[in-house]
Amino acid sequence: MTRFLNWFNNLYPVWLVSLATLAFFFPQTMLWFDKPWIFWSLAASMLGMGLTLSLDDFKAIARMPGSVALGFVAQYTIMPLTGWLVATLLKLEPGLAVGIILVASCPGGMASNMISYLARANVALSVVLTLASTLLAFFFTPMWTSTLAGKYVPVDAWGLCLSALQLTVAPVVLGVLIRWKLPRTADQIGACGPTVAVLAFTLVSGGIVAASADAVASHFGRLALAAFLLHVMGFVVGYLIPKVLRYPESVARTVSIEVGMQNGGMAAALAREHFPLLPLAAAAAVFSGVMQNIVGGLMAAWWKRRTPDA
Repeated sequence: MTRFLNWFNNLYPVWLVSLATLAFFFPQTMLWFDKPWIFWSLAASMLGMGLTLSLDDFKAIARMPGSVALGFVAQYTIMPLTGWLVATLLKLEPGLAVGIILVASCPGGMASNMISYLARANVALSVVLTLASTLLAFFFTPMWTSTLAGKYVPVDAWGLCLSALQLTVAPVVLGVLIRWKLPRTADQIGACGPTVAVLAFTLVSGGIVAASADAVASHFGRLALAAFLLHVMGFVVGYLIPKVLRYPESVARTVSIEVGMQNGGMAAALAREHFPLLPLAAAAAVFSGVMQNIVGGLMAAWWKRRTPDA
């Protein structure tokens, strides 16, 4: 069973692209997966993440403060500003601009941990950075979205804050508490955590593409270009800054992956909840999820053949 789940999880980009394509050409197959399903499936994936974490993972932050601080600051400065830059340079319409900025303002995605493993990066650092950025997303995601996307549409920063708390912090903390008090139960349930996350964002992508198929068709080129530029710039800048600061290659790879890969599922859920009149905002999150996995997969394949110096 474990081998099957690992095989299934490793093919995450295949399931993501396949279901999104099906939903685009045959929207009726995924229209049932609407807002309530999106919210609770993402919350379940966050709970799965929490179940895999122990108190020792939090203590690990103290053992590598410099790398964690670098990665965290890079995550919440490079990507939001890059999202704003892409939206400005491409002169994106409000819906698409809000979506790109929202994606860029979200924490790192759980897929980054898998990509870090494949790329021979520092997996422990990747897990800690994903955890740290997720737990503080309730503040930084609304703050950046309100600041950078506020010129396009009114942004309910407090509402975004509450949604981020419900969607990320609460499930993760609950998962950690379950592992602390009921470790055997956490092991049994947590083993399926990555698979739940794969299923969650794959279904979220399908549901959103189905609901916004016409908008996606009308803006396909700009959606793809905006998502491509956002993640490529995130990967590149996220790699160069640690190298300039003389951090080891393994840390540079990890920061690059954490910066370049966002929690597209969270962005999609927030977009559907808070920008329902802008279908392109949620569509941008889906394109982001597809594009970051393609770019991340290619980067991992390149780095896997090159052993880092440290």
